[in-house]
Amino acid sequence: MKTLRSVPNGFTMIEVLISMTILAVLMAAVAVAFDASMKNYKDNEGLAKQMNIARAALLRITNDIRTARGIVADADNTQCSIDKNGDGEADITYRFDGNQKVLYLDVYSAGSTSSYVLCKNIAGMTFTRAMVPGQPTLVRNVRITMTITDDAGQMAKKLVAAAVVRRNL
Repeated sequence: MKTLRSVPNGFTMIEVLISMTILAVLMAAVAVAFDASMKNYKDNEGLAKQMNIARAALLRITNDIRTARGIVADADNTQCSIDKNGDGEADITYRFDGNQKVLYLDVYSAGSTSSYVLCKNIAGMTFTRAMVPGQPTLVRNVRITMTITDDAGQMAKKLVAAAVVRRNL
């Protein structure tokens, strides 16, 4: 007579523990990858916001330079003073403060000065002027170089723009 062996109907305890361990390792790897991608996304999002603000500031500066009657000659390459009226005096000044890492807009009107913050988190900024040949007091064009960082100061991007003073052509 033959005896019947019983066939197991489930998993053994060791098989369950091994499968749970494998699942835990896989889930830990997924969690680490997800956390890294979220951190990267937040860093890139912060830098993208800063770049949009910086691009808007550069657009404003270049538009003011193009429509200016003249650029007031500044010895400092961290600021650019613009003469809108043609009287030889600065009406507005774009000024970079390296200590605070901020770009300011100074507006002069009726003997008073109003200052506005245009852009923050700027690691460096320069205004390079090219003079009109034969006329050392007239600025022909201005090249603007701006290096911005994210809020944490870890990622940096450089933006460059140039504008020609149309009145001095």
